[in-house]
Amino acid sequence: MSNLIIPKEYKPLLDKRSTEKAIKLVKDFFQLNLSTELKLSRVTAPLFVLSGLGINDDLNGVEHPVSFKISDMGGKTAEIVHSLAKWKRLTLASLDIKPGYGIYTDMNAVRADEELDNLHSLYVDQWDWEAVISDKQRSVEFLKKTVNRIYQAILRTQFVACDAFPQLKPFLPDEITFIHSEDLLEMYPGKSAKERENLAAKKYGAVFIIGIGGKLPDGTIHDGRAPDYDDWSTPTDDKHHGLNGDILIWYPVLERAFELSSMGIRVDHDALLRQLEITGKTEREKLYFHKCLLNGELPLSIGGGIGQSRLCMVMLQKAHIGEIQASIWPDEMRKTCAKNGIPLI
Repeated sequence: MSNLIIPKEYKPLLDKRSTEKAIKLVKDFFQLNLSTELKLSRVTAPLFVLSGLGINDDLNGVEHPVSFKISDMGGKTAEIVHSLAKWKRLTLASLDIKPGYGIYTDMNAVRADEELDNLHSLYVDQWDWEAVISDKQRSVEFLKKTVNRIYQAILRTQFVACDAFPQLKPFLPDEITFIHSEDLLEMYPGKSAKERENLAAKKYGAVFIIGIGGKLPDGTIHDGRAPDYDDWSTPTDDKHHGLNGDILIWYPVLERAFELSSMGIRVDHDALLRQLEITGKTEREKLYFHKCLLNGELPLSIGGGIGQSRLCMVMLQKAHIGEIQASIWPDEMRKTCAKNGIPLI
């Protein structure tokens, strides 16, 4: 509750029935644009995977997956996915996807350790996507090109939503600004990572922060990343490291930075070994996913996740993600939101 933001004099621009119609419009339009921009084919994804294979996303390494025993498989343990970051790369290989093409899917997850607020829910829904690339495309330039394509799909979705519901007014800038996390630290010394994000997002309207997971010059990291999917340690020039990042916008409804996507070029053989060593996770080399990668059985790729409810929340200018998705919220939060005109589903 301490992180709950209550906008002054907030009133939803769409009623509940209009909101449901608008959610479908946004989801249908955006995923069609995303798949067209990045040449992605839709695939079916799992809700859970077997534990012990190294396939589940470890996020920051402290979150615990929701798990259960499978009676008909000798009591083996299954885990509800945190995301499909590694599963997608295995799928690219199994489908023999060629460079320049990829896949996307609806990812549904349960994150029991999440701190609940305006943006964070126990239920996470994303468009998870992954595309095969060449070795030459493992560069910051290609990463930026891909981010620009995704951002243009977001802008087109904003236009369609505002055109269909004129009470919504566009607010996103025409272009997204790229800033490396090391430069962001230099721009705002003495500020926390979240404070730096807020300042940059407010200044530029939309930013992509490059290089998340590796150590900054002051010994901190901008934010946590697992060592076995995004490549955050490969040198990209004389100063910077990292081939990943986050898409953030300045969200005027809540007056804060708002993350829409986490994405990046994925680890190759050398980057995986380096990052497992850096994080003290070398024992993972023996897991199924990691052995496949180290044995050269998986293609080079770029990928990420784009929050479905989050994108709808922004497009429909809502104050709480609970206005978009049905989830569980603390009684006190429901009461506070209802009192302040925020109707949670």
